[in-house]
Amino acid sequence: MTIGIIGAGISGLTLAYELQQRGIPYHLWEAANQPGGYIQSRWESPEKPEGATNGPYLLELGPNSLLGDADLLHWLDGLGLTDELTFSKPVSKARYIFRDGAYRQLLSGPPSLLFGNFFSWKTKLAIFRERTNKTLSTDGETLAQFFRRRFSQELVDYALGPFVAGIYAGDPEQLLVSETFPILLQYEKEYGSVLKGLIKNQSTTGRRQSFSFRNGMQTLTNALAAALTNLSLNDTVKQITRTPGGWQVTTAGSTQTVDKLVLAVDTNAAARLVEAQYKMLADALRAVTYPPMTVVHSAYRRADVQHPLNGFGGLNPEVENRFSAGHIWSSSVFDGRCPDDEVLFTTMVGGQTGASNARLADSVLKENVHQELATSFGIKATKPVFQAIQRWERAIPQYTTSIQAIKRHVKAIETDQLFVCANWYGGVSLSDCIQKAQKLCRQLINP
Repeated sequence: MTIGIIGAGISGLTLAYELQQRGIPYHLWEAANQPGGYIQSRWESPEKPEGATNGPYLLELGPNSLLGDADLLHWLDGLGLTDELTFSKPVSKARYIFRDGAYRQLLSGPPSLLFGNFFSWKTKLAIFRERTNKTLSTDGETLAQFFRRRFSQELVDYALGPFVAGIYAGDPEQLLVSETFPILLQYEKEYGSVLKGLIKNQSTTGRRQSFSFRNGMQTLTNALAAALTNLSLNDTVKQITRTPGGWQVTTAGSTQTVDKLVLAVDTNAAARLVEAQYKMLADALRAVTYPPMTVVHSAYRRADVQHPLNGFGGLNPEVENRFSAGHIWSSSVFDGRCPDDEVLFTTMVGGQTGASNARLADSVLKENVHQELATSFGIKATKPVFQAIQRWERAIPQYTTSIQAIKRHVKAIETDQLFVCANWYGGVSLSDCIQKAQKLCRQLINP
């Protein structure tokens, strides 16, 4: 049995690695000249006019970290990456939300939400009463509808909305609770309360940690790619054809037949490949939206920044009408991201509710981000000592009703030995993608 995989992002790389570990023949095709997809890390030491250099700066162009448990750490050890790990600093556990003209810490956990001063008494009362809220979710309920029904609009605006924008670059009014956080529906059904479910499962849920690598997240995808024996880069798949013996995969330079085929590409690429044989699936795939996101990295002298930057970063609620979706305080989260006498910000501009900002000219983006940083964090400098931009026109797939419509099609094509392992199906996070690839490996070997 030979298994074909199209797409060498984290999902395709992990699946290929798992198959190889078990001695299962496979072939992995990737159209780009490097593996990893949006997982890209870059060291920069730009030259100053006088000939010296500043930096170096470690820039994450895509995902900034991994959230994982002991099982994931053990898996990484098998890749030989334990010595490369760098864990987030304790201070980064603090999360800040922009409200009333400043970034204010949002404490986590029911007691903090009830007795802190972030939310109004009306919302605190709604949080307290949530455990007796007997209403149940209906099909197609969005995240915003779910949290309004169980809590309050204020919590949607100042807690849910900013975090959804940070994780999904999405709009809680459109994202489905069943597709994004199905565990909440389970808690509602099983315990009659989200808070009761969270408290009940705190002790049974494995402790997860946030971490990266000394040379950035691309360390992981580089290590996976280096371990593989059947990875073809710069090898675009032109066509796939169903045959009596499996699937024929045609690239610019070769044709190969595999017994089972896995799509580990985005929805547009998947739609192109399945169009000839699964027209309805192709149409459903093209309906999935990916909002644009522009990442702006800015470095300043520490002495010029008055804010202590004692946290992970600050998120911007849509109701506050800020320019960006938020800022990660990268040098506060991980050591070694910039010189010790400087600080590094990673700013996200765009997403579902800020798409027009993401597409502004570089000069406008840089200036707007600098002005927002300067006014928010007490920065005295007239400009950063370093600034860089990375644009993603199609950033993160949105788990709206369009994703829900795809699910039945994906299940149907599995009978034809065609499978999906991608971030638009079953979870967008890196840890989700790794776990899905591991699960699919087991399914492919033992159907």
